[in-house]
Amino acid sequence: MFSLHLAGLSSVLGSINFICTLYTAFVDNFISRSSILLWSYLFTSILLLLTIPVLAAAITMLLFDRNFGSAFFDPLGGGDPILFQHMFWFFGHPEVYVLILPGFGMISHVCSNLGCSYDTFGFYGLLFAMFSIVCLGSVVWGHHMFTVGLDVKTAVFFSSVTMIIGVPTGIKVFSWLYMILNSRVSLREPVFWWVLSFIVLFTIGGVTGIILSACVLDNILHDTWFVVAHFHYVMSLGSYISIIVFFVWWWPVITGVSLNKYLLQCHCIVSNVGFNLCFFPMHYFGVCGLPRRVCVYESGYAWINILCSIGSFISAFSGCFFVFILWESLVNKNVVLGYYGSSATLLNLCWAPVPYHNNFFNQGLFVDY
Repeated sequence: MFSLHLAGLSSVLGSINFICTLYTAFVDNFISRSSILLWSYLFTSILLLLTIPVLAAAITMLLFDRNFGSAFFDPLGGGDPILFQHMFWFFGHPEVYVLILPGFGMISHVCSNLGCSYDTFGFYGLLFAMFSIVCLGSVVWGHHMFTVGLDVKTAVFFSSVTMIIGVPTGIKVFSWLYMILNSRVSLREPVFWWVLSFIVLFTIGGVTGIILSACVLDNILHDTWFVVAHFHYVMSLGSYISIIVFFVWWWPVITGVSLNKYLLQCHCIVSNVGFNLCFFPMHYFGVCGLPRRVCVYESGYAWINILCSIGSFISAFSGCFFVFILWESLVNKNVVLGYYGSSATLLNLCWAPVPYHNNFFNQGLFVDY
């Protein structure tokens, strides 16, 4: 528990660092307009700064209950265990957006550069969509607790606000699609495949999230495999794909060598096959009522479970395959000739690779002040 305190403290300090740094950077209007990615980092930091103190308070109260005889969460002493759930999920649900908001910023950044546009399409729409996600995401924690005995008005409130979050998310998805459709990027470009995969898989996860946000349906599907499928389509696939896009987009910038295009295409295909083979059947399990965290199930579902297991192995192999692609690029050293994208992105005006102090294959550049 104390280690969680330290992790929370480091996150708070890191968030303050990000907020102060970005506040000074946004004095320049060109920087604030040219990088939606920086804005996503800012909103992520604000969300962490607002929610982590609540988790820290819950951990402190739990430590006192365990070690010093208090009864914040113990019914025998007049406490309420539901209070811990409220405090935990007040942090736990915004944490989901903490993990995905940088991915949103990255996808927006890549879509803008693929179109070589001077400005991000719907810049203020994307900006206020992230702001709405931060605000709404902080007041929907109760949708994790529909089965604990919430009164009708409270359940309807949490259900309605959860559904409304789909609006700013939809704004972002349609903005990404518009930027891609108005670009002249090659359809064989691996980063285009990954961006399209992100949009499709995240949208599937969002649709299942709308289903779970209905408090009546959630009472049926709560703690089933349907929840596992929804969470992994939104979070695991969304965050994982955004990390892959980070690597594909900036690995040549940092190292000065390009990744093998054909290996990246194979990796994208293998990953998507593994992801969907593993997680998509879980929707069926949930609708059939199979509970989570139960190792014994009806034998009729065995063949579908085998498919999910095969998909998980394929997904694990795809992760190892991507590490091999990174290693292969460092060994073969296919030197980058230049960048493509809008000149509104300052990085596209740099040399390829970027100056020596960021280049792994050169000695550091010492400046005598």
